[in-house]
Amino acid sequence: QNGVMSGLMQMLLLKVSAHITEQLGMAPGGEFREAFKEASKVPFCKFHLGDRPIPVTFKRAIAALSFWQKVKLAWGLCFLSDPISKDDVEKCKQKDLLEQMMAEMIGEFPDLHRTIVSERDIYLTYMLKQAAKQIELPRASEAEPRKYIPAVVVGVVGMGHVPGIEKNWNSDLNIQEIMSVPPPSASSKIFKFVIKATIFGLVGYGCYRIGQRTVQFILSMPPAQSYLQKLTEIRSQ
Repeated sequence: QNGVMSGLMQMLLLKVSAHITEQLGMAPGGEFREAFKEASKVPFCKFHLGDRPIPVTFKRAIAALSFWQKVKLAWGLCFLSDPISKDDVEKCKQKDLLEQMMAEMIGEFPDLHRTIVSERDIYLTYMLKQAAKQIELPRASEAEPRKYIPAVVVGVVGMGHVPGIEKNWNSDLNIQEIMSVPPPSASSKIFKFVIKATIFGLVGYGCYRIGQRTVQFILSMPPAQSYLQKLTEIRSQ
């Protein structure tokens, strides 16, 4: 539905999510589920999903990586087996350790960090600012002066996004650029063609081999042998 590379990346990230769930006994994203549950208890509270759509983020992230970076990332996600404890999760809540982890990610995959973290910082800031605009009260007539009340907003975001949101809060933001999906590169098109050709080739070869063995099996059966012998006799006559 979202393309071969984007689909494969989602499968790998689901594998990472399953690994974390297995290690901790709880699924990632519990803070968002808790936020939804609490928001539903508040009268007239609107719950808004304010993050950038996942397909856009994945496609932009994949387009930003070179072929070897994609291979390296996929390899690391495929063979992720490091043990994770609840103490490790608590340590990640420390600002200095979190900043160190983010710095390591920037150093290894700078383009991935830009698309998955920095661009989403901008998007999240923009959506929070839209939600935090003052609310205009209804007026009895056009002559009545406009009155506003402040909006009450609770934003639930990952800790890694907080510094970026603070940094971008007073900036004039435009999210049009980070919502576009760049066209695939020539190397990406070639890679997709090779993958598809390989898959179709293997399927075709498999069908050929199965068909060949099926025909051989049928011909080796006594009724088929008898029928072929009669055909031979008829031809000779």
